[in-house]
Amino acid sequence: MMPVKSADLADVAGASRPGAEGAVRDAAPDPTVETTAVPEACYAARREGRDACGEPTAAEVPVAVISFDEDRALSGTRAIPAEVPVNLVYGGIPFAVMMTTPSDLEDFAVGFSLTEGVIRQRDDIRGIRIEPDERGIRLAIDLVPNRLHEHLARRRALSGRTGCGLCGVDDFDSLPQARNMEGAAPSLSASAIQQALLGLDREQALNELTHAVHAAAWADLDGTIRHVREDVGRHNALDKLLGALCREDIRPDTGFVVVTSRCSFELVEKIAAFGARTLVAISAPTALALERARKLDITLIGIARRDSVTVFHGLERVREALHEQTSGLDLP
Repeated sequence: MMPVKSADLADVAGASRPGAEGAVRDAAPDPTVETTAVPEACYAARREGRDACGEPTAAEVPVAVISFDEDRALSGTRAIPAEVPVNLVYGGIPFAVMMTTPSDLEDFAVGFSLTEGVIRQRDDIRGIRIEPDERGIRLAIDLVPNRLHEHLARRRALSGRTGCGLCGVDDFDSLPQARNMEGAAPSLSASAIQQALLGLDREQALNELTHAVHAAAWADLDGTIRHVREDVGRHNALDKLLGALCREDIRPDTGFVVVTSRCSFELVEKIAAFGARTLVAISAPTALALERARKLDITLIGIARRDSVTVFHGLERVREALHEQTSGLDLP
């Protein structure tokens, strides 16, 4: 992906926002969020390539499919996801442009602000305005005075790829480092993990349409999927999810996070910023992700499939019949 070289939409060459221009939408700091993963009406809209407000998140384009076994091309159409430059602006000052799927943007504003260290809690945001622009979308985020002051003191510009987690970090001291969490992480049964994985398959409406986006989900400790957010960027999908959880005051010890991507260390840092203690990823973690999970004592589960998962850290918390089978083994 080519990086956007400035934290201002004016510098995004050739980018355009799909769909018609709309009025500015205001978002209060604590609006009601979906209490189930994807309500039927929202799911239907997302399968049609729209968000809950009717904004397009996918587009039908003409394609030709060439079979290696047949000497011909078949014409048709294919849905592809929207990817739009979103400018996050604090106190009128541009901070970052991120390439994002234009849905659940209020959640994205809260989650990004939390995981980037701009805010410490939801109430640090007084309001969010979504401002359409012919070049993209501007998220104007109104911080409480003390947080704005602290933010301006440590402001850094991000060059936004599609959810790139370290854009704009120019020295080692700026690497994300979540604080160690107190108390024991919640236990989690293998059956709950399996139920969440099976449930997530049914909740990825945009990916079902496009086969081109990531998902991040929140499941109760019994494995019931409660919230799902999708995006072309895996970091963005997780930021949207964490923003939704913050806005609904979900306690971090009441569930766990599932992501449909590899587990890099930024994802571990992001869930730690929220306070969650369990991360399940479809692919394997990187070495640094595992190092940080051990340091933060986050249960880290990867290579998650329908029939098995691999526990990289926190096996003692993944309970059920495993205790007898693993007795005496040297496990993580």
